[in-house]
Amino acid sequence: MNIRKTMARVAGVGAVATAALGLFSAGAANADTFVPLPGGEITKTLSDGTVVTVKLVGESALISPSMGSTPVHRNAWVSGSAQVELSGANGEVGGKIRPGYVVGCQVNIDGGGVEGGVSASGKWEGNGGDVGASTGGALSLGPGQAAKFYLLDREVADDYGNEDHSGKNTFKGTHGSVTWADSTIGLSGCGGYAQARAFVQVQVETDNIMSWVTLWGAPFSLG
Repeated sequence: MNIRKTMARVAGVGAVATAALGLFSAGAANADTFVPLPGGEITKTLSDGTVVTVKLVGESALISPSMGSTPVHRNAWVSGSAQVELSGANGEVGGKIRPGYVVGCQVNIDGGGVEGGVSASGKWEGNGGDVGASTGGALSLGPGQAAKFYLLDREVADDYGNEDHSGKNTFKGTHGSVTWADSTIGLSGCGGYAQARAFVQVQVETDNIMSWVTLWGAPFSLG
């Protein structure tokens, strides 16, 4: 079993976060498939006049043959960059960026909502509670199931000085970004079609308000 380490390069704050994600991979007869993805952009004006622009750029996926060529395993390496820009605010501004992916097995994940659930119809509905967030891309899903994971796993100190882990990167000022390359999605247990899509959660903080903005990438097939 090969293990790749994911380096999440955090721009604008002078920090580098490393996420070691699980990987199901082995030799296979078929070549990898490179999938360019369109990314996305969203702009939202908050109640205090702050304009938030979130972009997902340079997004792609490299789909690998499954472990032992079995239909219940999927491998993919994903890359991209989440960029945040703030304008129009009075006083100090900043925020937190938390990128990740949703993965579904025989379920439509075109709907919105990072905290979403899967309905009886097999559609990602965008409500209904958490569906199993983690900070690793090694997932085991059956038909009709979906789960999300966060790319970052930063070691930080809590309020008492003890070690804690965070899936967010904090930035101050009007610009922030997180870039990832070859982050692993390893899916097992799914005998049918599987999909994944990126999301970027941004928590914006100004002198007056705190608000969340979420950007979704386009769904892509894991095979």
